[in-house]
Amino acid sequence: MFDANLSMLFTELPLLERPAAACAAGFDAVEIWWPFADAVPETREIDAFEAAVRDAGVRLVGLNFFGGDLPAGDRGVASWPGRETEFRTNVEVTAAIASRLGCRTLNLLHGNFETTPQTVSNYRFAADVAAEIGAQIVVEPLSGAPKYPIKTARQAFDLIDEVGRGNVKLLADLYHLATNGDDLDTLADHAGRIGHVQIADAPGRGEPGTGELDLFGHLAKLRANGYSGFVGAEYKPVTHSFAWRDNA
Repeated sequence: MFDANLSMLFTELPLLERPAAACAAGFDAVEIWWPFADAVPETREIDAFEAAVRDAGVRLVGLNFFGGDLPAGDRGVASWPGRETEFRTNVEVTAAIASRLGCRTLNLLHGNFETTPQTVSNYRFAADVAAEIGAQIVVEPLSGAPKYPIKTARQAFDLIDEVGRGNVKLLADLYHLATNGDDLDTLADHAGRIGHVQIADAPGRGEPGTGELDLFGHLAKLRANGYSGFVGAEYKPVTHSFAWRDNA
């Protein structure tokens, strides 16, 4: 089950037109990074985004919390000292959107600061709010972000263990993990701790088949070991073709 990441795909279109474009391309599910400029957007912005998803007839299966100024290098605010109120307010807003759209996977980027007791408290708060709507929190290792402290699956699991909530799992982005030198062959051993999977080929972060990763082989191992969730197509289009799905 593949879903389209609307923050990486169909970017030639305005945001609100992308859900319909994904549907036209054969996707019935989508995911997205935080789709607003602010942690607490105006009601009209939220209403417009939700209407675009509903009107397109697609299911939202993944939503990021507010991550700060991503183009400037921010990668989340969960670990950012002094932004706790902003963080927690955004958690409530994000959970409300997810609840209305039936989204049950929420990606909480760590941020570029070291893990502190406050960071862990923030993750626990988000997990508890998510649990109220039957959702899970996922922790994503990232590449290309020198200050970001979660780069491997093991580092993510260490944080997940410290948070100690059953609805906090790993977001296994095969591109990021491979780029950071993590061993993708061992991921299947932890399939029960993986809440979501994303794919892009490496090098280049293009669609499957444009790099050197055996993406479909790794996905097959994850499926064989019990992973049954969605796989997000989160890549930079090279060929602008979705023919790779025929080989999955």
